[in-house]
Order: sequence, then C-alpha cells, then structure tokens
Amino acid sequence: MSITVHIYYTGQNESARRFAEEMMTGGTVDAIRKEEGNLKYEYYFPMEDPETVLLIDRWRDQAALDWHHKTEMMEKIAALRKKYRLKMRVEKFFSEEK
Repeated sequence: MSITVHIYYTGQNESARRFAEEMMTGGTVDAIRKEEGNLKYEYYFPMEDPETVLLIDRWRDQAALDWHHKTEMMEKIAALRKKYRLKMRVEKFFSEEK
C-alpha cells in the first residue's frame, strides 16, 4: 500500500514559491527523492492561488514515511518553513496495490 501526501504551503508575497525554489536549489528535494521508499516528491503551483504551493509526496509504505519523518531532512524543512512564515495543510491518501 503506497501513501500519497498533499501538503499545501501558503504564505504571502510569493514566499511559498521561494520556499519551494530553495528546497530545489539547496539539494533538499534531491536528497529526499533518494531516500529509501520515496516514490514521488514534486511541487505544483495552483493557478487560482498564487500564494500557495502544493507538494505531492508519495511513499512506498508507512514505514518509509515514518523513517523520513525521523531524518534531519525534517529539521531543514521546518527551518525553511519558519524562514518563509508558511502555513501548512496536509491531506493523506492510501492506495492499495494489486
């Protein structure tokens, strides 16, 4: 069973977009994509909400996601989220593989 997480980062004055750009250029995204069990880690920009960035994050299973949450990567993400003063909203989806 894979797990897909949608994280909506919302800020002001394009801060969410700058957050995503720093995640990409700083190597954090590449490092997460190389983690065992990561299947997808991509940012999207909603056309009707320029102050929000959507992260679609997919993991092989709950164990892989739990391991990711214990890595130092989470501290880096939290620090950037604080730097850009972002709010988050999270949705989690489970898919059965056949």
